[in-house]
Amino acid sequence: MDNASATVVTKNVSGRRELHFQSMDEIVADAEKLVASPKIRTLGNWPLERLLAHLTTAINGSIDGLSAKAPFLFRLAGKLVKKSVLTNGMQPGFQLPDKFQDDLFPAVESAEKALEALRGAVDRAKTKRMTSRHPVFGQLTHDEWTQLHLRHAELHLGFVVPE
Repeated sequence: MDNASATVVTKNVSGRRELHFQSMDEIVADAEKLVASPKIRTLGNWPLERLLAHLTTAINGSIDGLSAKAPFLFRLAGKLVKKSVLTNGMQPGFQLPDKFQDDLFPAVESAEKALEALRGAVDRAKTKRMTSRHPVFGQLTHDEWTQLHLRHAELHLGFVVPE
């Protein structure tokens, strides 16, 4: 992690932005505002550029496939909570195993470059089918992937507050 201080327990963070995206273009529009903001504050463990790179990785992975596969019990639980996650969103505080951190939260040169990559991933999702297996939820339709990306972006971008 890039955070020099202690790891933030994200489930306990207050002051997050409440977001509800209706389209992938709204994710990009919010990211553009954050990147253009003269000053932002991140309330979690990752800087804006790594959050944007993470969203990009997820979108591209829904098209190209993801190599990660969750343990059986996580996949079983995923079947039970999938509808709730797609509808109501994700709760903060879930920690990915360390072995996936660098792959799923890649370091990038700048927020501007990360934003450019996010735009490219969203553009790809408009012309390519997102039908790869999800590591926890299994096979998703294109529309389910879209809903998941919207909820995923709400979670992560909610930790970035313009000042």
